[in-house]
Amino acid sequence: MSAPAPSSPVVVDAEPLPRQEEVLTDEALAFVAELHRRFTPRRAGLLARRAERRAEIARTSTLDFLPETAAIRADDSWKVAPSPAALNDRRVEITGPTDRKMTINALNSGAKIWLADFEDASAPTWENVVTGQLNLIDAYTRAIDFTDPGSGKSYALKADDELATVVMRPRGWHLNERHLLVDGEQVPGAFVDFGLYFFHNAQRLLDLGKGPYFYLPKTESHLEARLWNDVFVFAQDYVGIPQGTIRATVLIETITAAYEMEEILYELRDHASGLNAGRWDYLFSIVKNFRDGGPKFVLPDRNAVTMTAPFMRAYTELLVRTCHKRGAHAIGGMAAFIPSRRDEAVNKVAFEKVKADKDREAGDGFDGSWVAHPDLVPIALASFDAVLGEKPNQKDRLREDVDVKAADLIAVDSLHAKPTYPGLVNAVQVGIRYIEAWLRGLGAVAIFNLMEDAATAEISRSQIWQWINADVEFENGERATPELARKIAAEELENIRAEIGADAFAAGHWQQAHDLLLEVALDADYADFLTLPAYEQLKG
Repeated sequence: MSAPAPSSPVVVDAEPLPRQEEVLTDEALAFVAELHRRFTPRRAGLLARRAERRAEIARTSTLDFLPETAAIRADDSWKVAPSPAALNDRRVEITGPTDRKMTINALNSGAKIWLADFEDASAPTWENVVTGQLNLIDAYTRAIDFTDPGSGKSYALKADDELATVVMRPRGWHLNERHLLVDGEQVPGAFVDFGLYFFHNAQRLLDLGKGPYFYLPKTESHLEARLWNDVFVFAQDYVGIPQGTIRATVLIETITAAYEMEEILYELRDHASGLNAGRWDYLFSIVKNFRDGGPKFVLPDRNAVTMTAPFMRAYTELLVRTCHKRGAHAIGGMAAFIPSRRDEAVNKVAFEKVKADKDREAGDGFDGSWVAHPDLVPIALASFDAVLGEKPNQKDRLREDVDVKAADLIAVDSLHAKPTYPGLVNAVQVGIRYIEAWLRGLGAVAIFNLMEDAATAEISRSQIWQWINADVEFENGERATPELARKIAAEELENIRAEIGADAFAAGHWQQAHDLLLEVALDADYADFLTLPAYEQLKG
């Protein structure tokens, strides 16, 4: 147990970490406490509103654009604030957690932007939360290096003008930080991540010619964007920097947010930078919200739901049109492939798929896109260079040809692929393997040559849940049942034991991961987020 001062209402309920005093200063904790007191009650109300909206979707099995905000959508006069120079060219963005090696490699990767992730690519151990903040501070002060203890290889930053611009992603509204208490209450993880980063780095980033830039995850409505905007206004006044210095890119990774893209940009218009299209969380959100909707909402295997599926294409095209209409960047989805050091044939096929995906995004009007590995940066860069040339973006391409109706976004049955037995096996395999790593404190995990994060586990367990509850019959004649899921999970545990050896198996969290996956995949009461029960089991 440690605390910044005996009289402070802020309690750090954790074993002390090396150098934590550089992050958990009295002044920074006072700022986080003020965020908590001012805004956590509104956050609680918005979480309650999510439940109400979900109940309404269960009743109606539909969604529509909001009638009460039609005037905002119809008003062509408003735009988001002009992009700062450091965010004007976003043609390739690399994503990843904020461990020391990743921090250096991402900044050096050649990507224009690094999404420094405290959310889905980071398991929220207290060590990850605090040391991630330290690594970013050290990067901005050029006090960072790293030597791999295994290989002896050393890593150091390139020159400032070669480094990616950082866009930091805090945790979503639903997650608390149990190690930081204000007035006896856990502080929302979003306020911990945003508050510590902003307080320590806002002026430092301005001095570097950049600014405090953020990705906002799991947003479900424009009212949630309004809360973030009010947080930004307060924060900028608190530290004495100009209004509009903060810039935020919102991930449109929930189905409800897809119906409120313009309103989200409007609420954040003085601080908005763009919108991003993220596939796995978006599909997870469709399952979560329409899980009572019957057969027409049953998704096939996740890998069969590509961005060319009609309802996904409606989502991405609407996003590009919305962003460009309002002067914002449209950022495309993730290329998650991890190149193999041993199998060039696998790499060749995967690189061709990545190129085709990035060519499609650039051709559709996106201004940039995500990759998970530095080796993919040149591939994505070439796709966007071919379309953009010397231009920093293509926001002038308005895509007025796009006309997406409300029903198009939820036309899941427009995709004719069906769930398969191998798809169920893959969902169980990936779910167990990811959760086990997460319980060890790893949020970004290479599984079957793909970089996976918490969104992968969410869509995996959601598909198991949906297929069982929809009584899906697979191509081999078997039906999706709890017993079948348990059988596949038991087989996977034995396969893993054989693959890694008994000692490594015993040292891991494999049985715990198996049990947790089955809990959230088989429980009749569908958990809103896998990470909520998982956080209760996370050590540290």
